[in-house]
Amino acid sequence: MSYYFSKRVDASFDDAVIAVTERLKEEGFGVLTEIDVRATFKKKLDIDFRQYRILGACHPQSAHRAIQAEEKIGLMLPCNVIVQETDGGAVEVAAIDPVASMQAVDNPALGEIGVEIRGKLKSVIDKL
Repeated sequence: MSYYFSKRVDASFDDAVIAVTERLKEEGFGVLTEIDVRATFKKKLDIDFRQYRILGACHPQSAHRAIQAEEKIGLMLPCNVIVQETDGGAVEVAAIDPVASMQAVDNPALGEIGVEIRGKLKSVIDKL
């Protein structure tokens, strides 16, 4: 089982970030964090790196249910979505498969929540 699903998109990097953020909102997610890996690597390591952004997406209702079912599940939240420039300048969007990540926790209630969030994240990717 893969731990993510992805899609190459026909958009500029910046337009892809905007589109992903909008699709996430449509599915009930908010973006809690946004990490510009390229800028961080340049500032902290003086390394030139391709465009790579990590969006920390949260679906509040599902996060609440998950934390009620497993108090330390917050260690695995939020659901990360990346937008990256690949070789040749293409843009790819990828999202974590929460079912794969939640398998590490022995709590059946999380499986149901993971399936629900997987569907929402797959919908985000599919609509791009």
